Amino acid sequence: MSLRFLTSLGVLAVVTAVVSLLAVSVAGQAPSAAGKAARSTPAAKTWTPPRTPWGDPDLQGIYNNATSTPLQRPSKFGEKDVLSDEEAEALQEQLTESIDAAPRPDYPTGNYNDFWFDPRRREVRDKRTSLIVDPPDGRIPPLVPLSPEREKARAAAFEANRRFLDGKPGVWTEADNALRCISRTDRPPYMPFAYNSNFQIFQGPGYVAIATEMIHSTRMIPLDGRPHLGQNIKNWLGDTRAHWEGNTLVLESTNFRTEAVYGYAAAGYSTNASATVAQTPVAANPGTYHLTERFTRVAPNVIQYEFTISDPETWTRPWTAMIPWNKIDDPNHQVYEYACHEDNYDAVHLLLGGRIREKAEQAPGKGSGD
Repeated sequence: MSLRFLTSLGVLAVVTAVVSLLAVSVAGQAPSAAGKAARSTPAAKTWTPPRTPWGDPDLQGIYNNATSTPLQRPSKFGEKDVLSDEEAEALQEQLTESIDAAPRPDYPTGNYNDFWFDPRRREVRDKRTSLIVDPPDGRIPPLVPLSPEREKARAAAFEANRRFLDGKPGVWTEADNALRCISRTDRPPYMPFAYNSNFQIFQGPGYVAIATEMIHSTRMIPLDGRPHLGQNIKNWLGDTRAHWEGNTLVLESTNFRTEAVYGYAAAGYSTNASATVAQTPVAANPGTYHLTERFTRVAPNVIQYEFTISDPETWTRPWTAMIPWNKIDDPNHQVYEYACHEDNYDAVHLLLGGRIREKAEQAPGKGSGD
């Protein structure tokens, strides 16, 4: 793990919003027409999934969610929600160029190249212009006005993030959770990422388990109708309960840690999401954040994964995205353990290097711009 990795994530987050990558009623908000339409695909109506020995729809297997479809619709596509063949080919070429781009003078180490990326990210698996299906414009809704406390917290977080990217972190917590190997794309909702895009679903009577390749977290999800944990207990993966609606497995999650919600929503850290926002403690209420996920096996080798995020203290309305999960047919394929060290030495080196840089800037004849 390195500063280069964290910086690469920051660059990737920007690319995600522009070119690549990356409803259930909640608090009186009804499912949208777009969300209903996304769940009512012809395949879902005409194909019946196999059943487990105890009678549940069988979702088990290893799936990959890599895709070239961006989370949000690029503004150049306007109201267009599906690409033509020519536009899809051009988008794929742009993605290839961004992956294999040569180092820039202001970024001499370069980004991760094709060696590191899941090759499936080059594929245009569907021709949608965004993973977001609701709102209809394919964009994350605007933020609600932030309270002065949350605005202050967000400013403090971005300042800490700036210090870290400048190589001068003040404390070890200014390195984000991804760099510290605590949590990355293993926490829901499951977004496409550059690599380690595999998931394995296990089922047993009364339980479903979802194991992620990234950081190898596993969610153990009960189906017995038990209540959620008390709001005083917060988890990195949230507290999830599941039930079946026909052939669709529906997951309802609450009780996330403030740092674990999408885009650090409950704390108001960022305008939509940043891979490198530091973990500045703040008094916030993650209890307003609610995540609904739906897993529907719509073909022998495809699960339609859809999620809806609602947080009335962060966004002006709920929003929904749909991501195809494609089953890996190779019977010998397996998900290996993801080895991620804890930066137990690098944390010391990062802080020491920061103090050395500060001293050099304060030396006679030196300034921050030198």
